[in-house]
Amino acid sequence: MSEQSKSSQAPDRTPRVVIIGAGIAGVQTAVALREQGWRGAITLLGDEPHQPYDRPPLSKAVLLGKAEGSTFDIDFAGLDIELRLGHPVTALLPDAHLVETSDGPLPYDYAVLATGAEPIVLPGSEGMPGVHLLRTLDDAERLRPVLAAQHEIVVVGAGWIGAEFATAAREAGCAVTVVEAADRPLAGALPAEVAAHMTGWYTDAGAELRTGARVASVTAGAVTLADGVTLPADAVVIGIGARPATAWLAGSGVEVSPQDGSVLADDRLRTSVPDVYAVGDCASFPSARYGTRLLIHHWDNALQGPRTVAENIARGDAEGLVYDPVPYFWSEQFGRFVQYAGHHGDADELVWRGDPAGAAWSVIWLREGRLVALLAVGRPRDLAQGRKLIERGVVLDRERAANASVPLKAAAV
Repeated sequence: MSEQSKSSQAPDRTPRVVIIGAGIAGVQTAVALREQGWRGAITLLGDEPHQPYDRPPLSKAVLLGKAEGSTFDIDFAGLDIELRLGHPVTALLPDAHLVETSDGPLPYDYAVLATGAEPIVLPGSEGMPGVHLLRTLDDAERLRPVLAAQHEIVVVGAGWIGAEFATAAREAGCAVTVVEAADRPLAGALPAEVAAHMTGWYTDAGAELRTGARVASVTAGAVTLADGVTLPADAVVIGIGARPATAWLAGSGVEVSPQDGSVLADDRLRTSVPDVYAVGDCASFPSARYGTRLLIHHWDNALQGPRTVAENIARGDAEGLVYDPVPYFWSEQFGRFVQYAGHHGDADELVWRGDPAGAAWSVIWLREGRLVALLAVGRPRDLAQGRKLIERGVVLDRERAANASVPLKAAAV
């Protein structure tokens, strides 16, 4: 037999990375692998049929019809990245190094879990006509004509996504009522003394905010609250949070948090089984910087984490690169640009910078004098300087830090 015949019959030994999830975390992992010099095969699996796209524009430009989509401008073919779209993954078999898909099993040398998060559904609203979520491109496409028709809309949940959707709906001319079970907006993210100053933003924008309002039922054309009040609704948008999309990992041996459903990655974003990493919204990781495990459902984490995963796979050394970022996110709501960097706890000292009744102000959190987190409303310079100070673990002079006219970096001790 000729050498050519032998080689044509030999099994494919090309090392392969299989990335499960074609959102930003999965896409950026694939691109970063090539940037890190990975010469093996890369397969990117997505359960949606659409070309990979970015999610933040869905609650803004795409929703309002100012953009047709938010597809990533990436030459996957040129990077030799194989896209398999519309093929949901059903199981992971680490012992066999196989990923089970709707199209059959796929072998891997390394697997990367980047399945993101899925929205929490309001009980009793599943399949109800006129009830919407806002997570995917299809969701945004279904909601676009609702906004264009200037319908009367009830938004359930006054978190980040609820506020952003309410902003877009008011911009489109819809009548908007936001109902929130907690006593304030952003209750899961910010302390009461900070969130209290955001309550008026809804009224200023012409939206009604009802706090302490639990939903009893959703029916066609109406939302009934626990106190008996019925709100008319041509459409209902649910924005009550999201959970990591990890149910499909049951029985795989990948350790998942019983509390929040996240994959319990280590500080190098490795999972509990060999050769499998996790990144983005589906994974939590231990932060030495903050002394706790972090689960971050924000775009910047899905952008930064893949670089660590890609370098650790491409280098292939046992130590690996540690992932311990300063978390960051932004939100555009009611004409304000809100940014947050870091991570704070209830025990951290809160210091105001500026008047929260005004158009621009900041809040910082100190831990033993060190800056650990910052919220900036219309003060991007505070955010930019604060993020660097947090990264360096800088101690601030409290009095100077509280003076909004003093650049934050000038408060460093």
